[in-house]
Amino acid sequence: MSEAVTRSVHSASTSPGLLASLDPLLREWLPRQRWFAGKGRPVTGFSLVSATEVLPLSSPSGLLHLLVRAHQPLVPTQGAPSHPTDCYQLLLGVREALPPRLAPALIGRPAQGPLAGLTVYEALHDPRPAGVLLEALRERAHIGELRFERDTRQEIRGDLVPRLVTAEQSNSSIVYGDTFILKLLRRIVPGVNPDLELPLALAAEGCPRVPAPAGWMLADLVGDPGETYVLGVLQPFVQGASDGWDLALRALAKGEDFSGEARALGRATAEVHTALARALPTVTLGRGQLELLTDAMTERLEAAVQAVPALLQYAPGLRSAFAALADLAGEGPTWTAQRIHGDLHLGQCLRSPTAGWSLIDFEGEPSKSLTERRLPQPTARDVAGMLRSFDYAAHSLRSETAQGTEGAEGAEGTEGTLRSVVPGWADACRAAYCSGYAEACGRDPRTDPVLLRACETDKAIYEVVYEARHRPDWLPVPMAAVRRLALPDPVDS
Repeated sequence: MSEAVTRSVHSASTSPGLLASLDPLLREWLPRQRWFAGKGRPVTGFSLVSATEVLPLSSPSGLLHLLVRAHQPLVPTQGAPSHPTDCYQLLLGVREALPPRLAPALIGRPAQGPLAGLTVYEALHDPRPAGVLLEALRERAHIGELRFERDTRQEIRGDLVPRLVTAEQSNSSIVYGDTFILKLLRRIVPGVNPDLELPLALAAEGCPRVPAPAGWMLADLVGDPGETYVLGVLQPFVQGASDGWDLALRALAKGEDFSGEARALGRATAEVHTALARALPTVTLGRGQLELLTDAMTERLEAAVQAVPALLQYAPGLRSAFAALADLAGEGPTWTAQRIHGDLHLGQCLRSPTAGWSLIDFEGEPSKSLTERRLPQPTARDVAGMLRSFDYAAHSLRSETAQGTEGAEGAEGTEGTLRSVVPGWADACRAAYCSGYAEACGRDPRTDPVLLRACETDKAIYEVVYEARHRPDWLPVPMAAVRRLALPDPVDS
């Protein structure tokens, strides 16, 4: 194993024919992956950013690590950026033939080039390549342009059995012996990724609400000096935990109250916000900064109206939410902005029977650039995201065929699953969450209703555009919120 994880780049992975041999296979396989961001646009070609043989391709089971840019036509869309050359992290296994257990992982057999006649497959399904990644983290290995780092205060045993997590969203995860979970980022951008940056900062503050990173996987590219790409983060696996979305739906299905859990989750959120404000710089938002914030919200509304005409009749009322915040800022008050989670909803929260609530996945909203995701924001943005999440849960019953997590982050609903299950359930959860938040930090989000309404309105508009594009059957959920938030004095409903 030691020899494997200290290997550098080999001739097959640097061969100019490597990508050409993989091209037809990747054009068919890549768009079918859940984490592929360019769905709906054809792939016109690929360019190779980095190639490293982690396990030699001459061995019975090779492992090839690739960073590949997928070229697609740029199709401007309202309300969401379009990226013509997203960079993806691929971990490809190479064998002469696949055993039956790995048949679902098949990508194909290249007809030409250095891999001609071999079988290429998704390596994360295979315990041996998955185990090599953990071993590389244990040894703090350098393999070609790949660098593996770890927190030496946390023990990483070498006998942990890997298994791929099948319920994937925008990334891939491997659990090692129910002790650690390695999140491998799929769409890669250079720079400091908040999914590593913020948990490290919280660990330094001793915040127990976020699992402290035990290791991380980086790429230092020779052709891109000064830029580091975060490829993956290893964190303790929260044993026996359930995510908040599943817990909420179980409570709804049984007609049970969830306000106690919501209150505890509010406390956990406030603890994380408080720790982030200690760990990283905060800024003061005055009139000028708030005008920029509300102008951006208004621009997103105008783009959303063009994309979803059903919003047109509510646009004046929604616009008034942003105007009210701008007017209030003009009167002189200021707000504090800080680093936040950035994409907080029930599916980003885990509850353990022993440790209570934890927050995970600090990557931020996938549709935003890395620079935007790292900007200080009012904590009301996270609060608004959770309030919207309770509303989604209250209007959702998971049928036997529905899968996934809630909200505009990629849930898969089925027609006929949307209805309000328990009258007043969302109101009780929203109130309890805010009360719990106030208990932990002494500041109730509801005491700043103008800011909270603006943030919740902005989030609901984002949800409308997402559902209209991807899940029309779910559109009534955010549209109900839009109708409420467009009122001069909106109330929970």
